[in-house]
Amino acid sequence: MPDDRLDDLHRRRERIKGLGGPERVQRQHEAGKLTARERLEHLLDPGSFVEWDMFVTHRAREFGMDQVEAPGDGVVTGYGTVDGRMVFVFSQDFTVLGGSLGEAHAGKIIKVMDAAMHAGAPVIGLNDSGGARIQEGVAALGGYAEIFLRNTLASGVIPQISAIMGPCAGGAVYSPAITDFIVMVRQTSHMFVTGPQVLRAVTREDVGFEELGGADVHASRSGVAHFVADDDLECLQVIKRLLSYLPQNNLDDPPRVDRGDDPARMDAELDRIVPDDPARPYDMREVIRRIVDIGSFLDVHAQYAQNLLVGFARLDGRTVGVVAQQPSVLAGVLDIASSVKGARFIRFCDAFNIPLVTFVDVPGFLPGVEQEHGGIIRHGAKLLYAYCEATVPKLSVITRKAYGGAYDVMSSKHVRGDLNLAWPTAEVAVMGPEGAIEIVFRRELAEAADPDALRARLVRQYRAQFANPYVAASRGYIDDVIAPRETRPRLISALRALATKRTANPKKKHGNIPL
Repeated sequence: MPDDRLDDLHRRRERIKGLGGPERVQRQHEAGKLTARERLEHLLDPGSFVEWDMFVTHRAREFGMDQVEAPGDGVVTGYGTVDGRMVFVFSQDFTVLGGSLGEAHAGKIIKVMDAAMHAGAPVIGLNDSGGARIQEGVAALGGYAEIFLRNTLASGVIPQISAIMGPCAGGAVYSPAITDFIVMVRQTSHMFVTGPQVLRAVTREDVGFEELGGADVHASRSGVAHFVADDDLECLQVIKRLLSYLPQNNLDDPPRVDRGDDPARMDAELDRIVPDDPARPYDMREVIRRIVDIGSFLDVHAQYAQNLLVGFARLDGRTVGVVAQQPSVLAGVLDIASSVKGARFIRFCDAFNIPLVTFVDVPGFLPGVEQEHGGIIRHGAKLLYAYCEATVPKLSVITRKAYGGAYDVMSSKHVRGDLNLAWPTAEVAVMGPEGAIEIVFRRELAEAADPDALRARLVRQYRAQFANPYVAASRGYIDDVIAPRETRPRLISALRALATKRTANPKKKHGNIPL
């Protein structure tokens, strides 16, 4: 081949890679953001990235676009590896046309998503875009719709991870919202359907970008973001760690990672972790950390609905999904937000063959007019539906309270729990002793000379007779009552026994979860 042809190829490639120009790249860096290609360099294994469609450009001619040169059309796409495992990626380039999405831009993303589905590999989107390209009109809107369709078809088939590393507004937010996990970056990323300027004009609400759609708002209040990072580098590290727990697709098993933690290890501190006073809180994260493989717990949605914990961990090197009440927040009660949080996580784990381990300390569903009017019945049913629907191995440990309908919901034997263990501190009952006594012995308490003394005696009797794990165990609803220190080896033993579990739901197009 003539040297001039090769030289021309190299020049074209270099020109495209630097198309945004040094001034725009500098502005990107001054804003605390990496460029699209820099992000891919830090995410993917060195030298593994293969770029597609570098020479694609827009085809718009309206509004002066025929004078705009934009090879690559504002997005870098292709595939590479993370820790040696294949992933498909797209990274929007804010230095080129503000990363705005037009027909060609969307086409590049669509090609990558289709390829990821065919290959059975995760797709990762690094979002940094000004939104739909106004100059391309309905073609841009059509591009978004094509992406939304593929997000939906890929859901439950391959893992989809979205990083919000700049603006993401209007219809653009719905692609990340359909994906499995969203990571946002503090100060530099924002998500909203309607921006601050429009809100001021239409509703007279005066709100800033960060307050309206910043990372911490979506991580703690809306629940849109699953993880928050302080900068681009941390964001990419979060993605890499998350991927380490996930299978390539719904037909694969998650990767097994031996951390050198003894499967037979017992922790005597667990025997003392639940307070003698049933009203005193304790930290369920500490329980989880002492049971799972050392250093393996990855908290998901850590800032949102903190009365329920969800996250990934490893037991004997195997990935498990952990769901647990947090007694130190609202006594671990289930409410609207925690029910939705738990349901979505459970359904993800079930879709991708990740066993579920549930730690139960639940006094019930949160009472109150606000919860009832907000739809606690409907939202609580989502959590119940998710547990009932799941066919992966389901293990549970009742550490303390398991009251009322919440006992049923939390992976009980009655909703196809495979292994249901309880600690001696467990209380399995229709309701707490105090509430039960007030109902059953209402007349006796009203007529007693010393109602406080009678109430205390009746509570002790109720707790001894009913609020313990042995009544449930006598009926086979609890498989065993164990010393807390035995929890890790018992869970690992069960996971090994259930590794070949095969359970199928009735054949149907899909269920009708109470959305």
